[in-house]
Amino acid sequence: MTLVNMNSIMNIFKKYILGFYELFYPNLCVACETHLLNQEKLICTKCLYNLPKTNYHKEIDNPVSQLFWGRTKIEYATAYYFFNKGSKYQDMMHKFKYNGLKEIGFELGKSFGSQIKESVFNQVDIIIPVPLHPKKLKKRGYNQSDWLAMGLSESLEKQIDTNILIRAVATDTQTRKSRFERWKNVENIFRITNPEMLEGKHILLVDDVVTTGSTLEACANVIMEIKNTKVSIAALAVA
Repeated sequence: MTLVNMNSIMNIFKKYILGFYELFYPNLCVACETHLLNQEKLICTKCLYNLPKTNYHKEIDNPVSQLFWGRTKIEYATAYYFFNKGSKYQDMMHKFKYNGLKEIGFELGKSFGSQIKESVFNQVDIIIPVPLHPKKLKKRGYNQSDWLAMGLSESLEKQIDTNILIRAVATDTQTRKSRFERWKNVENIFRITNPEMLEGKHILLVDDVVTTGSTLEACANVIMEIKNTKVSIAALAVA
């Protein structure tokens, strides 16, 4: 048997095995559960296209940036899409944050980065995700904001640092807290490990969902204690 014939047989065998596998473990979109095409990863093109995008990156004074008015100086702020309870994207976010499908964040981060690359957000020097406390990180196994930041980093072609900003104090979940309670819950809980590395830098803070902005505000405040730093914000969704 020739080498060419062997390769042909192996290719047919691989396709057969792949087809058999997908019969029992279908490659489905995490949002709508339709079959993905060969070039699609985790989320189908239709769902990415139909994401309820905010397009806030085109407006300097948008509702996300307004969250921080009178609280802390943020250069620019945006969110990729609107988070609506009950939508198919709510289940997708739950899979991303709690069910181990961290790669969803990477794919959405890449798409988000492609959208904002030709905007003011391309002025940033370094991307920093909002950190989890080590106890929560160990329990969950990953920081969802890290994966979102990695996707943004790839599209924006900007440096990412997941170690320089740390959460030094464990806190309760922000869910079901009032705006004031959220602010008190995250006050003075973040630390910078190497301040000199951020001097004179424009930092893009990244988080999965922004609601009141209290966590991002606390992160921004500790960063801006460093000489000549600027902070912008990019959240995957706004609630």
